Amino acid sequence: MIYIHNATLYTPSEIIDHGVVIISGETITAIGPQGELACPAGAQSVDAGGLNLVPGFIDLQVNGGFGMDFATAPETIWQVGENLTRFGVTSFLPTIVSSKPGTIRHAQAVVHHGPPSGYCGAAVIGLHLEGPYLNPEKCGAHDPANLSLPQAGEYEQWSPSSHVRLVTLAPELPGSLPAVRTLIRNGVLVSAGHSQANYTQAQAGFQAGIRYGTHLFNAMPAFNHRQPGLVGAILNDDRLTAGMIVDGIHIHPSMVQFAWKMLGAGRTSLVSDAVAALGMPPGEYHFGTRTVYTDGSSIKLSDGRLAGSLLSLDQALRNLISFTGCSLPEALSTVTQVPADLLHLEPWLGRLAIGSQADLVLLTGDAHIARVWVHGQQVRLISE
Repeated sequence: MIYIHNATLYTPSEIIDHGVVIISGETITAIGPQGELACPAGAQSVDAGGLNLVPGFIDLQVNGGFGMDFATAPETIWQVGENLTRFGVTSFLPTIVSSKPGTIRHAQAVVHHGPPSGYCGAAVIGLHLEGPYLNPEKCGAHDPANLSLPQAGEYEQWSPSSHVRLVTLAPELPGSLPAVRTLIRNGVLVSAGHSQANYTQAQAGFQAGIRYGTHLFNAMPAFNHRQPGLVGAILNDDRLTAGMIVDGIHIHPSMVQFAWKMLGAGRTSLVSDAVAALGMPPGEYHFGTRTVYTDGSSIKLSDGRLAGSLLSLDQALRNLISFTGCSLPEALSTVTQVPADLLHLEPWLGRLAIGSQADLVLLTGDAHIARVWVHGQQVRLISE
């Protein structure tokens, strides 16, 4: 049992100064003001020093990091997961960019077998398959040779029970709408991305069940007042949540501010879209079957196209606050409650509440990571 006291608690309904959280096993069992909750006998007492105690962060798009690429070597998922906690990430979706079926099956097997003995890192809550059902005209850094049209015999087997939680596809492709309907029935979140969809095609995808947009503005037709396209359709439909890479490179800060005014905290999901170069020096790295290059500020193909990011999720949080002037509670929802709700993992994840999983982050006043607990266990931040 763990007794965390002298913390500023960010619960779904209120902020509690000088608050207490009691953890029993993997679960939060009590929350309240310090004067009302005594330390249970035998519990480990942790003085939070007045810092902010918030839910653990959830990243829906991580391609790799620390020199490792999931589409090249899915077995590195656990090594990356142990490193992600330094950024406050306690749950994530390893993302497999457009790949052959064998690579996807390999990644499913890695997740199915689970982490190695003694693993103490961010929890894998399923896979994000970003492709292969993408539009070749908007494939970005994905290898065109790995793209394909939706194949019923392939996607019919994708579900949370087979460790697929999120699929990004282009809704205008032949066969995409039946795929969307099947995946939704299977319990998979379907996202529109890497797409040339016009406004009408996007709406058809939403009607079929698409509820997410992968990295808003990027790998989509440019937003135009006469042809609003996929961007306009996402912004204009209250059913849709938009993923955003808030690194100041993928989206100009002024456009982040514009999107925030349209979407608000309830429809915004921050993602890192991190790749193998995250946490590494300048050089060349794998992005699936392609080679990408970083100068330390961005990551690109040799022709200059962006290929994921070097962004950490805690930095994305700080950037959102800086770019939009939003409050810390508003920003926190974009990496906690919103992604948990999208994946139908509420109330177990994404909230500091009694009965929720004890995935917690202790934040400094300027939103830097001080301590992290995953499943009720404090993890050693590898950067320490």
